[in-house]
Amino acid sequence: MKRIHVYISGRVQGVFFRAETQRTAKGFNLTGWVRNMADGRVEAVFEGDDGNVDKMLDWCHIGPSAARVKEVLAEEEPYACEFPAFVIKY
Repeated sequence: MKRIHVYISGRVQGVFFRAETQRTAKGFNLTGWVRNMADGRVEAVFEGDDGNVDKMLDWCHIGPSAARVKEVLAEEEPYACEFPAFVIKY
């Protein structure tokens, strides 16, 4: 099991990035959260099966069709199994 914390920059707000991240993460059976940041980036934490977390990280480099991802900063953190679902933070 694996956990990553990501920061995604580019045109990632106002393009349904959070909603699509939630949908995709649920499809990979991941838990965690996603939110918009005041500086224009999107921040997320994903927990789950190693391979599915890796697939989610690959997806973050693309995002929804209207997004234009410039950079994804990802840091692996200790798996904590602390989330019951994948949610959008407001």
